[in-house]
Amino acid sequence: MRIFLSLSLWLVSLTPALHAEETTIAVAANFNFAMEELVAAFEAENGHRVNVVYGSSGRLYAQIVNGAPYQLFFSADQEKPQALVKDGLAKESNRFTYAVGTLFLWWLESDKDITEALDNGSLERIAIANPRLAPYGQAAMQVLESLGLNEQYENRLVMGESVSQVYQFVATGNVDAGFIALSQIIQFDKPLLGTGWIIPEQLHEPIYQDVVLLNNAENNLAATAFLKFMRGEQAKAIIDRYGYKTE
Repeated sequence: MRIFLSLSLWLVSLTPALHAEETTIAVAANFNFAMEELVAAFEAENGHRVNVVYGSSGRLYAQIVNGAPYQLFFSADQEKPQALVKDGLAKESNRFTYAVGTLFLWWLESDKDITEALDNGSLERIAIANPRLAPYGQAAMQVLESLGLNEQYENRLVMGESVSQVYQFVATGNVDAGFIALSQIIQFDKPLLGTGWIIPEQLHEPIYQDVVLLNNAENNLAATAFLKFMRGEQAKAIIDRYGYKTE
């Protein structure tokens, strides 16, 4: 009886591993820190493995359309997941908003007012993510237009492929300031370098970030389980901690 019971417990302990699968997901660069924690929490709970590829939403979308073997696409906007549904590569029922982003103007100065520097034109070089590829870049352009500063800074903009590259431009001192995602400077194990300005929501359109399960992943247990996990309270709590809003 004792031997049978031990064997039964051993088989139960193996069940998650026997059914564990692997998925590869494409994730907008602004979401990298939050996604690292989400993946760690998910893998610990479910036993599946999640491989993550980061990049600008525009580039990741183009890769998917051209056959890249991703199963989930976490975009920094709604338009690209919607386009994948329209293209027949995903179903509308497998798409939802996982986060609402917050735009942040960041610089390394800690003893000066960045809004004053922006208003008086003393910022010589401002980095933004390429508006054609990255929704955070589109939002940055809307902010400058809302403030009436688009013409003043038109020739001072330095384009990055993604907000991750914008972060590097600022961190290395190659630009005076840059429009990034608030989540990028929320690193709980490190002190904040410099300071910045959380951009008021009324200065740009909301940055709704949608995820979509691609049709090639409907039978992938890891992908479908991770999508379900993203709707849960544990995932929402993690996302909120990184400066996003959840619906």
